[in-house]
Amino acid sequence: MTTTETSAKTPFENFLSEHGEEAWSATITTLLRSIHDVDKNAAQIWFYFFPLSLFEAFAHADDPELLAQQLLLRGNCHLKDQIDTSHTFLYGHRYWPEVKSAVTNHATSFNPAETRSLSDQILSVAQEVALKSKVDPSLVVGITTVAFMTMQQAGLEAFRGQGKMLLDKKHARKSPDQVLRERAKDDSQGLLGFLKTIDKKWTVTYDENDAAAKYRMNNIQDLAWGAANDQSRNWREIDPRRSEGPIPVECRSASCGTCWVGILGGAEKLSDVAAREGKKIKEFGYIDTAEPKPLIRLACQAQTHGAVSIVIPPWNGVFGKYLRSLKQTQAEGFDSKTPVVNKQDPLASNDHCN
Repeated sequence: MTTTETSAKTPFENFLSEHGEEAWSATITTLLRSIHDVDKNAAQIWFYFFPLSLFEAFAHADDPELLAQQLLLRGNCHLKDQIDTSHTFLYGHRYWPEVKSAVTNHATSFNPAETRSLSDQILSVAQEVALKSKVDPSLVVGITTVAFMTMQQAGLEAFRGQGKMLLDKKHARKSPDQVLRERAKDDSQGLLGFLKTIDKKWTVTYDENDAAAKYRMNNIQDLAWGAANDQSRNWREIDPRRSEGPIPVECRSASCGTCWVGILGGAEKLSDVAAREGKKIKEFGYIDTAEPKPLIRLACQAQTHGAVSIVIPPWNGVFGKYLRSLKQTQAEGFDSKTPVVNKQDPLASNDHCN
């Protein structure tokens, strides 16, 4: 970051910019114990959906449009375009207007001499919101953490303004325990359901804030195949990536990364990550873990043996290898902003991240 870029930022923005991917990872780990169970998975999924490393790659790219094509990005991966909408799947979204106002006030009144850690500042703002909203602080720690990262990626000028809560009254009134019970509930298979094997049917919820956002699928069927049978809406009109159902799909063989999803509830009811899925999901850049049932899955590979609740990201791409190369370049101390990209890459797509 240049001196001019630094001086153009507010003291709080400069403070946030000092926190890279590793610092944020440590902060999230610290805060997880303070986040209510209803948002523990959701908060982690949100950070997978909007990785700081990808934002920084764009910020430092000489040609962001070319980079988007090179990384085969489709959809919208930029937080500045979805400040009020990126986090509707968090229970804490109910308190977004209050959180956004409190974080804005914290940013504008920030003292450069502040010595508290990032996690302590997040907890302090969450406590303030909880007192004003008369709710348990654990319900707003997750959404407050999201707000801090949103400001880091979007900037204070874009972030400020009245926040919008986008839930209808029916869903906004649900209690955290009610949401958790609904996530844990399995479909009844009838009086003789215990005798069924392949005939079992399960419900997949892909938007907990829309009563109609569900589809039924067969036992041990992958999430993408089940979604393809849902023709209840004009999916392409909603999202051009959705060719045949609510989950965007292309290859069905873990080759493209289009069908990645977050698992809000029921991760334990999905098949373990097989070798190919584990290798490819890391290559795409979505998650790097050895967990057998992680929160991020490829829908074309994850088979279900129970009802699950998922959330669909607004974009997809193949950027894991690029980011690893970028880190290596920076670690070796080269005076180059980004690795060289091939302008003639035959895989480059014009349908890229906005």
